[in-house]
Amino acid sequence: MIYNEIMQAFSEDIMTERLSLSRIRESDRTHIAPILQNADVMYAWGHAFSDDEVDRWIANQIRRYREEDGLGLLAVRLRKDGSFIGQCGLTYQMVGDKKVVEAGYVFSDKSWHKGYASEAAHAVVDYGFRKLSLPEIWAIIKEDNFASMKVAERLGMKPCDRIDKVYKGRTMPHICYRITKKEWEKTDAES
Repeated sequence: MIYNEIMQAFSEDIMTERLSLSRIRESDRTHIAPILQNADVMYAWGHAFSDDEVDRWIANQIRRYREEDGLGLLAVRLRKDGSFIGQCGLTYQMVGDKKVVEAGYVFSDKSWHKGYASEAAHAVVDYGFRKLSLPEIWAIIKEDNFASMKVAERLGMKPCDRIDKVYKGRTMPHICYRITKKEWEKTDAES
């Protein structure tokens, strides 16, 4: 990517039929905290976040916009009423020694089973391929997070690796999914 494309990543909102995705701001804390502090939502992390962890999470997304090619998780709101329902975006992650771009998402439990995660993830993956010319996009999913696996599969991603992530002293096996730009263009053209 050239510098201008890098700095403009996620600089404008992404709109879908039902959703609006935009960069997270510190003022979004009141909406983000209840999601990250819900143990049911955060089961893939193994715990609900503390106030400190929420603050670090938000600061990390804002830092990512500046330092990591403009990438990061985005605030996801319903277009019909502006309700904050979750976060979805592209971030850099490590798979072994390889730095990859991952599509990640976390949504309020009140918004589950309505297709919002798939809709938002489709939008950011499409953005990554069409606007940023990424060669591939990954999803790194805890092995018992079946709902996230279904989202990855709906995007046309296929399992390609297994890794262990160590978080707070606990080893958590993850399945890596991936789709290339060429596969995306073929899948997108067929739908």
